[in-house]
This record gives sequence, C-alpha cells and structure tokens, in this order.
Amino acid sequence: MKTDTLRYRLLDAQLSLAREKQRAVILLLSGHAVTHKGQVVNRLNHWLENRYTEVHALGPSSEEQSRPYWWRYWRRIPDRGRIGIFIHGWYGDALFAHAERRLSPGAFQDRLEQIRHFEAELAAEGVVLLKLWTDIGRREQRHHLAELQQDPARAWQVGPNEWQRHVQHAAIEAIGKTLRNDTEAPHAPWQRLSFREPDEQLGRVGRALLAAMEAPPEPPAAELPTLSEHAPGVPSLGRADAAVEERLDKAVYRERLARGQARLAINAREIARRRIPVMIAFEGHDAAGKGGSIHRITAALDARQYRVHRIGAPSDEELALPWGWRFWRRLPVDGRIVIFDRSWYGRVLVERVEELASPAQWQRAYGEIRHFEQQLLAHGGVLIKLFLAIEKDEQLRRFEARADTPHKRHKLTDEDWRNRERWDDYQRAIDEMFARTHLTGAEWSLIACDDKRRARLAVLEQVNERLEARLASAV
Repeated sequence: MKTDTLRYRLLDAQLSLAREKQRAVILLLSGHAVTHKGQVVNRLNHWLENRYTEVHALGPSSEEQSRPYWWRYWRRIPDRGRIGIFIHGWYGDALFAHAERRLSPGAFQDRLEQIRHFEAELAAEGVVLLKLWTDIGRREQRHHLAELQQDPARAWQVGPNEWQRHVQHAAIEAIGKTLRNDTEAPHAPWQRLSFREPDEQLGRVGRALLAAMEAPPEPPAAELPTLSEHAPGVPSLGRADAAVEERLDKAVYRERLARGQARLAINAREIARRRIPVMIAFEGHDAAGKGGSIHRITAALDARQYRVHRIGAPSDEELALPWGWRFWRRLPVDGRIVIFDRSWYGRVLVERVEELASPAQWQRAYGEIRHFEQQLLAHGGVLIKLFLAIEKDEQLRRFEARADTPHKRHKLTDEDWRNRERWDDYQRAIDEMFARTHLTGAEWSLIACDDKRRARLAVLEQVNERLEARLASAV
C-alpha cells in the first residue's frame, strides 16, 4: 500500500471511529530501546486527526504514586471514538522494573496477571488493543546508538538510559518473551516488528493500526468467580433478620454516638498521619438509612480529609468510557477517606435486576469488582463494605412517612416504588453479590437497620473496628 493511500485510509477510519463512537482504540508500542518508537509516533500523530488522538509517554508522578498503581492508566483511557497511543505504558513499567530487579519474579508474575485482567476489562468494554513489540539485535542496537551519538542533530536522543537498556539487552529480550507469551490473548494480541528505517516502520505501524480499526478482535467471554456462600462469615439476607425487638433509648443512643464519633476522629487523624487511603462503600435497601449513617460518620471527620460520592445513573462522559473508569477516577489520595453512597455494586444489583446491563455485563462484573478491590488492598488501603438492610414492612412504613413529611418527600421517587415491586429479585441478587465478592480484606458487613439508632451505632462500630485493625497491622 502506498504511503499516501495508507495515510488517507487511516484518517478515514479514524473519522468513522469518531463519528460512530462505538469503541476506543489503544495503540501500545513497547520493546527494545532506539527502535524509532518516538519518531514513528510523532509522524503517525501528524497523519491522524489530533482532536481524536492522545499520546502518553509516562513516568509516575507524585500524585500517581499516592494512589493504586492502575489509577494512572485508568484516568488516561480514551473515550469511545478516540485513539490513545502509549509508548511502553504498563508493559514498560513491568519490563524495566524487572530488568533492574526493582520487581521480583513473583511480583512480576502478579503484575502480568493484573495486566491480563486490565486488558480483558477494557476489551469487554469496547476498547480495541493493538500491542506492538519492536525488536533489534544487540549488535545492531550498539551500532545504531553509536551512529546517533555521532550525529549532532540526533545525539540528544542518546543518554545514559539508552546505553543502560543496551547493557540489559539480553535480559530485556528474555523478559519480553515471557511478558508477551503470558499476556497474549485473542482480544489483546501481540505483533512483533523487527528494526527498520523510520519510513518503513511507520508504514508497518500504520497498517497494523488500520487493520485494528477496521476489524477489531472479539471481546473476551465473561467468567463467573467461584461462589463463596459456604465460606465462614459470608452474610446472607436469607439467614439474617433485620427486625429488632426493642428500640434503643434516645439518651443512651446519644451517649454511644458521641463515644463512637470521638473514637472515629482519633482513628481518622492517625489514618491521615500514616497516609493510609480508606474507601467506604454503602449499599442497602431503599430507605434503610444510608444517608443518615454517612452523616454520622462525616460529622466526626475533618472536612478536608474526606469526600462523599453519590453514585447514580452514569453521565454522558462516563458512558463514553469503560464502566470501571467512573470508580477508579474517584479513588482517594493516600491519607484521605472516600465514601461511596452506592458504589460499583450497582452493576450486579440495580443494573442487573432492572435489565440496564446485559447478562454478560453483570456476570463479568463480579470478576472485575474482585480485581478492582484487590488493587485497592494491594496498595495498602482499607476497604469497608456495608450493606444496610431493613424488613419489607419497615420499608413501606418509611416510604409512607416520607410521603407525609414535606422536607423528606424529595427522598422518595418513582424508582423507589418500582424497586420495591421487585423485592424478591433484589434479595436474590444481593445474596449472590455477597457470595461472589465476600473476600479477605474486602468482607461485607450486613447491618440490621429496622432501628435507625442501633444501625448508625453499628456502622460506626464497623468503621472503627476496621480502621483500628489496619492501624494495628504491620503493613
């Protein structure tokens, strides 16, 4: 294919991608040093429409180091209709860290598993992955480095880092082979490009990108995680009773509330001092008291230390990106607390029951959620998952009370009544959610909420216990 023809076809395919907005494309270039990656990307960027193209060559910033590893990439995933180009990207991080022994063999394998999960999630959400590895022999690389260094116009391209990669050539070759073999997948295949002059290399990259845009690979099939309903401590609405025999006296409640909040204030200050991130996810029946419980938590905190995110229907911006993006972008910096009023579990609850997500999407979400939460824990965070439950008759009483109270009517919506009509469907979905996502470090706490006072104290107790357990650990 002639260069001009390729250029025009690429631009036409990109403009069609932008108009249709059905999928995004990621082009990732990794491999050996001094193989024209930067030059090829610069020239390819001139061929493409810049308004729909983003180029990333990353080194971790202090902001990124204060959040879970994958946050830096999730926040740069291109919208549907756009192309994201990554030079090395997540593969460069693993490749060079392992070559320099900053990443042990075990940690390297863990990273490759994370990459497989990450790419499968992207592909399932309509992101086309094109991964290109650039090869060069050791002798040829040395000759090219010397040639560049002797050319005054190009000598700036060679520094200590490039020579270090040359010294590491054998290690990079071996690690790269493992890396490619272990992350090869039908939805995320590798292509190897041997060293060529820039014009020829540009043509090869351009043809590969055109093929990826015109014939994207099939997304991966959903895999359901193993049920853990028989594991010790897994909660179940079918085995629980949210009703209470006696309401807690108001004076006793106020005294216990003050003690619990004072305890939380002390724990939160120590969490901030030790720079431990905290994520608190609230789920529950409508009218179970999530808002009131969240207010009792935040009343004990410094307003500069926390944020509350109310998760509702996704915005247009969120719909243009993979489902997990809206949660990754809201993660706290180390030492801060983020509270989710509804959370990522909406996909396996309301989206499942109301058929807002396809069966493949909500079934796949269990694995995506587990992987997401594992990354939060691996970063050293505290994850507290609370489900607030009430009996069906108590819910009806609260709905009717809201309808009769002027300053509470806004809390009662048509959606609340529709959800109530599918009570049994929600109960089954909730119990399956518990069974598939109750894991060590990411356990569910089921809070009985027919008595609001007891429930608020129980929420405070759970939060304090989890924070104190983290503060007492050696991690």
